[in-house]
Amino acid sequence: MGPTLILLGVLLFVVIIIAVVMIGIYNKLVALKNRYKNGFAQIDVQLKRRYDLIPNLVETAKGYMSHERETLEAVIQARNQAQTALQAASQDPGNSTAIQGLVGAEQVLTGAMGKLFALSEAYPDLKANQTMVGLQEELTSTENKVAFSRQGYNDGVMAYNTYRQSFPPIMFASTFGHPSDAPMLEFDSEKIAEAPQVSF
Repeated sequence: MGPTLILLGVLLFVVIIIAVVMIGIYNKLVALKNRYKNGFAQIDVQLKRRYDLIPNLVETAKGYMSHERETLEAVIQARNQAQTALQAASQDPGNSTAIQGLVGAEQVLTGAMGKLFALSEAYPDLKANQTMVGLQEELTSTENKVAFSRQGYNDGVMAYNTYRQSFPPIMFASTFGHPSDAPMLEFDSEKIAEAPQVSF
């Protein structure tokens, strides 16, 4: 009876060790996933702030740039598309399709904003307008916060992906509901990644 009890004791010990390791892997995957989701929530806050500023900017410019209606409408349309893409990405920041949709929409919006700012250079009264100057400063500040938040999100994604791809977590990640890596939020060009440089 002695050797049987020893064998059962060893088996029980091994099962307990495996269970503890699996629980640790599960908990760490959840913690790292929540970390990058929180990082995306910070981006969400800043982008919503940016989207709220844009209609005020367009409304201010409209009084001076009445002949540039197409450009103003393009900015609003691009802003609305970016806002929709942000909503989709916010629901599942781990969805690479949603993140890529947000990146594409942000590129279109940045291009439309760049065109608006370039055209505004031809309107000295608009460049001197205090409301426009204030909105531009808030927009630049928000762009800086977006860049900072994006870095935090990408750091969280990197930690999650690295842990998920390591051994032994890679053996259990899919079983625990973590079937794929989280997507990084990267822009295709430096122009998009940096805050717009506009002088009034």
